[in-house]
Amino acid sequence: MSELSTPSNPRVLSSMPLCRAIGLRCERGGRELFSDLSFTLDRGVMLELRGPNGSGKSTLLRALAGLYPDVDGEIDTCDLAYFGHRGGLSPTLTVAENLAWFSGLAGTTADDVPGLLRRVGVPYPNRPLSELSAGQQRRVGLARLMMTGERKPLWLLDEPLTALDSAGEALVGELIDEHLACGGGVVCATHQDLPVVPGLRIELGH
Repeated sequence: MSELSTPSNPRVLSSMPLCRAIGLRCERGGRELFSDLSFTLDRGVMLELRGPNGSGKSTLLRALAGLYPDVDGEIDTCDLAYFGHRGGLSPTLTVAENLAWFSGLAGTTADDVPGLLRRVGVPYPNRPLSELSAGQQRRVGLARLMMTGERKPLWLLDEPLTALDSAGEALVGELIDEHLACGGGVVCATHQDLPVVPGLRIELGH
């Protein structure tokens, strides 16, 4: 079961939704994660997914991203960027090589990489990703999100604050705020309080 609530002072909604889910239901290992779940995400709005471990937050995000097909119901989304637990980076490539590879996918140039690394606070472009701390690797993942998500109206974020210090958490808040201000939308699964007030909240596992 799930519960959809609107906190006080919700953001003003536009008439062009970025994501719509109707009657979603998922069962895994003989246990129902969620059922009869419906919501619409409009431009400039963040939807926060809350719930205990195993309640289906990551599964729901992956279903919205088209990465988990075993969900009943209807899902309609615009072009999106998915930021998962592992960040989708190669540990054997250097930081710059990882971002240069993703720049080709995003249709940008590698010239953007130094500026992105300065923004996320990673001064080691030529070090293999495996030599960086977990927090620094997460920051490189944020740089990848900025690069690939720049032209993606919908961001799907799975525990984006993991391994980050207070400055990194503040950076996540800045990136989300900037994306929302440009008319984007965010669906974020988290156990931690985000530095951004959500427009909508879903509690899973209730």
